[in-house]
Amino acid sequence: MLIAALVGLVAFSSPAAGLRAADMPSPPHRTGLQPTNGWTTNRRLATPYATQAAAADADHLYAVSSTTVARFDRQTGRLLETATSPTAKHLNSGFWHAGQLFLAHSNYPAKPHASDIRVYTPGNDTLQVHHVFPDPPGSLVWCIRRDGNWWCCFAHYGEDNHRTCLVEYADGDLTREHRRFLFPADVVADFDGMSASGGIWDGETLLASHHHFPVLYRLALPGPNAPPGRLTLVEVLHCPFPGQGFAIDPVPTAAGVGTLPFLVGIDRPSRVVVVAAPEAGRRP
Repeated sequence: MLIAALVGLVAFSSPAAGLRAADMPSPPHRTGLQPTNGWTTNRRLATPYATQAAAADADHLYAVSSTTVARFDRQTGRLLETATSPTAKHLNSGFWHAGQLFLAHSNYPAKPHASDIRVYTPGNDTLQVHHVFPDPPGSLVWCIRRDGNWWCCFAHYGEDNHRTCLVEYADGDLTREHRRFLFPADVVADFDGMSASGGIWDGETLLASHHHFPVLYRLALPGPNAPPGRLTLVEVLHCPFPGQGFAIDPVPTAAGVGTLPFLVGIDRPSRVVVVAAPEAGRRP
């Protein structure tokens, strides 16, 4: 089953597939954080919609632009449909949950900040508003769920990017803020004036993307001996997509790969959806 899943991915890959993550060009990190190998390119799907994020389900790949979600058949790469909204301004990452794609949306770069979560339902060409944050603590860049709670990242940029925060909302209620965390100071310095453009849970830690460096930061919630209210940096990993929104690819993961999760992201300069496979030897 695993072999079949991987063959299905490789069969429609471009010649760029198979590049090691470590071979991808990586701008120097200002703070000296040294990434280690994490993921390689497994498949590339070219589409003009690959400007903000990518996501996946068992049968489809999704590309997200600032205003539009595009759904593709993952076997053939054929565009199946698009969905948008007259009020969509700046869609960010997408999170697949319960048969729908939940999308972070903001009015970036306008101020004051306005943020909401929009929902794409396959077969519906209009994005629906799921929740509006009346006084958001920044521009919403990603929203994910874990154990019934929402985790939402609100970004700031430039000299204010240290204010970027991750907020946990309890019991699936986006009006019930439970706690919030700032990002590690060395990660903020590494943001290059930008912020964490995407994030997912990987077990007990978070993986967060850069805005334009091909790296993922593994972050942990603060332990009993760490400063409260601030995430802890565990490691920095190479990935083959330079920043932006990304998601877990559930097909190989569901097939039982006992390693890092397979991921899907975008190469925005090339307008490509990138399916990423973990490098061999990362975990037993």
